[in-house]
Amino acid sequence: MKSLKSAVAGIALACSAITFSAAAFAADWAPGSTAWDKLPEIKVSKLGLYLTPQQAYDMKKKEGRGVALFDIRTRAEAMYVGMASDADALVPFVEHQEIMTDWDEKRTMYRLEPNQDFVPEIERRMKELGLGKESPVILLCRSGDRSSKAADRLQAAGYTRVYSVAEGFEGDRASEGTKKGQRVVNGWKNADLPWSYKLDKAKMYFVR
Repeated sequence: MKSLKSAVAGIALACSAITFSAAAFAADWAPGSTAWDKLPEIKVSKLGLYLTPQQAYDMKKKEGRGVALFDIRTRAEAMYVGMASDADALVPFVEHQEIMTDWDEKRTMYRLEPNQDFVPEIERRMKELGLGKESPVILLCRSGDRSSKAADRLQAAGYTRVYSVAEGFEGDRASEGTKKGQRVVNGWKNADLPWSYKLDKAKMYFVR
């Protein structure tokens, strides 16, 4: 019964990550800010553990395999937008349908669905790194919204030190100016941290 409740809770958390209105994604967050008490609600996790992109990079460089850094975006995002060079693996929290037929009017994009393999794949990757549920885990999504919900999912599964990179990989959209609507406000890429379009197959996610 407990495992069933956990699974239901996980599905609910994952679903919540893909039902926000488009307006919720527009909140600008100053690059490098650590005023976590002022973090937009969409980026808040239950554990309340956050990192700037630079802090995440520094922690990974210092701790190496002692800390896990997971990119939790979709496979398409990693393939077409690039991926942080220091990420240990790509483990999508949500994914597009294999044949994209349904449209999300609120987000103006093809619909995303919860990846039911998220927690099992995280566990598999953690074992490969020799890490347990008490070990530090850093999650990186596009702009810090999915990573906060994925952190909640992992907390529900027993993980105790899950950090969300609040700015994400691409960052937030500019709300004004000539680049309004573009993701140029903050984020891993905009901080000039190492990333590449060239992907390592060993780090990629495959349905098992």
